[in-house]
Amino acid sequence: MRRTALLTAAAALVAGALAWPADAAPTTFAHPGVTVSQSQLDFARSKVNAGAQPWKGAFDQMLASKYADLNRTPKPRAVVECGSYSNPNYGCTDEREDAIAAYTDALAWYITRDERYAKKAIQLMDAWSATITDHTNSNAPLQTGWAGSSWPKAAEIIKYTYTGGWANSGRFATMLRNVYLPEIINGSNSNGNWELSMMEAAVGISVFLEDKASYDKAMAKFRTRTAAYVYLASDGSVPKTVPSQNLDTTAKIVAYWQGQSTFVTGLTQETCRDLTHTGYGISAISHVAETSRIQGQDLYGTDVGERLRQALGFQAKYELGTAVPSWLCGGSLKLGLGPVTEVGYNALHNRLGIAMTNTQTLTERNRPAGSNNLFVAWETLTHGDNPS
Repeated sequence: MRRTALLTAAAALVAGALAWPADAAPTTFAHPGVTVSQSQLDFARSKVNAGAQPWKGAFDQMLASKYADLNRTPKPRAVVECGSYSNPNYGCTDEREDAIAAYTDALAWYITRDERYAKKAIQLMDAWSATITDHTNSNAPLQTGWAGSSWPKAAEIIKYTYTGGWANSGRFATMLRNVYLPEIINGSNSNGNWELSMMEAAVGISVFLEDKASYDKAMAKFRTRTAAYVYLASDGSVPKTVPSQNLDTTAKIVAYWQGQSTFVTGLTQETCRDLTHTGYGISAISHVAETSRIQGQDLYGTDVGERLRQALGFQAKYELGTAVPSWLCGGSLKLGLGPVTEVGYNALHNRLGIAMTNTQTLTERNRPAGSNNLFVAWETLTHGDNPS
């Protein structure tokens, strides 16, 4: 009897490990098409120009930030070295912030049509594409994912909307293909936010490069990791796993989930670590889902959308002050979800009409959403109540 029960449990764990087949890349890529589309940009621009809120306030916040400073001096490095928690930090902050600045300038260009912003975005992208050759040390994959999430968002807007020309766009594409993509495309077996951010970057880079093979590979890893990052009751008694991690016992899974042994819908693999890192994972899920939608495949109606909805609602509830029960993370949570709710909330609530009370309250309370200074920026402006 005992042997039979153990075999049944083992079979259930194996069944919980899943790998998604590659999702077909679009026949023709849409541009600009990384996280934000041209119609979304047009909507935001029209609202800002009309002085409507919350978009005008979000735009003013962005333009007043250090990232929109037209006097910014790029700080490229040949080798960016990032250890754990960016220690050592040799170019890590500079690279991430220059990438966010390039995206900020691209947005500022689109909304104002002030060429100075387009030229500043190009200056930042050109400086790095002329210099960087590698990322090293333990945080290299994550660093590459973070910076690599912002670069293609900036590049897509500039290449496909700025008519003044970008002479070195080909060199920038070569940088993404040779320096960034190889570091991230094979994924990571670290905490789930790593691989989700890496796949966000890989998907965005693949769109810019129009690389269908890399897009398919990144999207398949993304689907597998998302299912293993956010728990749904329909998953069974324990969360799904990524096959390469060999989490083949309940004890291993519990340890990987920060010691949490009670699994409820909306819990994430890092909830009991802290909500800040959880927010990184949730943000990456929403960004890839949004890019996929722009490229013609809507993941919001799949398990990706349901996991995103439940993760947002679960985390938002506690971020808003609900008492933490004793069974959850020992009765204590480290809060600080970050400005990560706008994209998912807009897609699921405004487009699909799904009630998301806690997420709505948190989203509206935090407007205008700014930047987390890593890879998230200005999403009240780009996605706040945006029907496009």
